[in-house]
Amino acid sequence: MPDELSRPVFADVLAARQRIRPYLAPTPLVEAPTLSEQLGFEVLLKLEFLLPIRAFKVRGGVNLTAAEHAAGTLPPAGLVAASTGNHGQSVAYAGRLFGAAVRVFVPESANAVKVRSMERLGATVVKGGQDFDAAREAAEVHAAAAGARYVHSMNEPLLIAGVATGYLEALEQAPAADTIMVPMGGGSGASAAGLVAKAVSPAIRVLGVQAEGAPALHNAYRTGRLEETRAAETAAEGLATRVAFSLPLAMIRDTVDDVVLVSDQELYDAQRLLLRHARVLPEMAGAAGLAAASRLRPELQGRRVILPLTGANGSDHELARVLGGGWAGA
Repeated sequence: MPDELSRPVFADVLAARQRIRPYLAPTPLVEAPTLSEQLGFEVLLKLEFLLPIRAFKVRGGVNLTAAEHAAGTLPPAGLVAASTGNHGQSVAYAGRLFGAAVRVFVPESANAVKVRSMERLGATVVKGGQDFDAAREAAEVHAAAAGARYVHSMNEPLLIAGVATGYLEALEQAPAADTIMVPMGGGSGASAAGLVAKAVSPAIRVLGVQAEGAPALHNAYRTGRLEETRAAETAAEGLATRVAFSLPLAMIRDTVDDVVLVSDQELYDAQRLLLRHARVLPEMAGAAGLAAASRLRPELQGRRVILPLTGANGSDHELARVLGGGWAGA
């Protein structure tokens, strides 16, 4: 498991940008004037769901796989990952780019939209276990036995450096921004945002946003220990992890200013606000930044806030709930 010496630094982010440039175009950062008027601060939406797998994680998968392909270190047995969906899609997409076989372990309840996407990208998908962490344990066992490269969803410096390219883009697109609010499951996005923000300007405030039903990393941020919860009780699969991991925890404690918990209802409300006022519909995890921003509205007055919409791979059930949930009056 990586130690603190393995942390990516800003130079790694610059290298990642060069590495992924042939494969991934920058995503737009757009103003949201109606939301800004309603909330009392400037809202800037980073549209990461426009990336090829409709999620930010593809930046990390492409960076890691491109680097290892160039170094000749990808094993014949290919790549193995565990995922609730977006990390698996990222590894599958990168594996297809560089000719590596990919096997992804997912929970039994995995989002069918994301599973179909992984399979279309050529990955073998293995279902098993009640949640992400059970799938992760199965993936680790399989990778060790098969001699495959296990791509951890969090403890991978190249993944975090790749993800960080999105935050570098955002701060170049909006250099006067002073706050970033990042959805946080295992913490790769928050680690990446903190790394870039503090390198660009230590005054930029970075807040991680986690589901209150899956607060392992929130708790670890407070205690400094690798905390674990018995369950991840949230419908937002992108936030549903019950353990904290060493590399993102170390980075987040150094570069993230606070971690906020939000309820599933607040996530649904944020989705409806985005649909009504910005005409975009991220998955629940992708709306976490706005959920927290709405709660922290008084202290954000007058600020310029970047909200990364990190993914738009909501299940059919999730979309039906948002569309049928009275969003027009939100």
